[in-house]
Amino acid sequence: MNKKVKFIDWGLTDYQNAWTKQEEIFDETVALKGKNRELCQGHPLGKNLTLETPNHLVFCEHPHVYTLGKSGHPENLLLDEDGLKNKQATYYKINRGGDITYHGPGQIVGYPILDLDNFFTDIHLYLRTLEEAVILTLADYGITAGRYPGYTGVWLDADNEKARKICALGVRCSRWVTMHGFAFNVNTDLDYFKNIVPCGIDDKDVTSLERELGRKLNIEDVKEKLKNHIAQLFKMELI
Repeated sequence: MNKKVKFIDWGLTDYQNAWTKQEEIFDETVALKGKNRELCQGHPLGKNLTLETPNHLVFCEHPHVYTLGKSGHPENLLLDEDGLKNKQATYYKINRGGDITYHGPGQIVGYPILDLDNFFTDIHLYLRTLEEAVILTLADYGITAGRYPGYTGVWLDADNEKARKICALGVRCSRWVTMHGFAFNVNTDLDYFKNIVPCGIDDKDVTSLERELGRKLNIEDVKEKLKNHIAQLFKMELI
């Protein structure tokens, strides 16, 4: 039986606002798991009294913003405060894994806030499954994509000198509850990546679906394909 997952599209939304809302959902889910654990330990019928933990899949776009993960290096942002203002961009140090990345209009940002106890408790499989959903979506547009050994994300021509990244991943997981997620370049302004060392990788290119196909895409169509692939791979029923 497929696990029910609430799908939400926040549209174009401020990064801080989205981060705050993610944290609220994440904290509520972790707290519920804690209560369920107490019930199981302190009552002979505890398992019958536990409540099902919620699962969410959020899509959105952000105004221009750079985010730096916990293991990232601040020097990978190549702009000072004035430079950020000139680019109309903001900058946040956040609590996901990974280094620095860019979010902006024309990019599908996905925030799965899932209790992996409802799916599978394997963070590497979780990351690979998100990557696979993007790989399948790109295949829908006739683009062959894959993985780059030693790195997360989705890449084109990963086996040669033309390797370029089209989707970045960075997640947080606590008590098997996830937050943050992926950033898939669809109609993204790639010039903004010139102001950072993307994900700390200084010798590889970044690309977008628009650049690869030579035309702008209907981002709503791409979202629909992507969310369907995520649902199928994770055996979700989106509601």
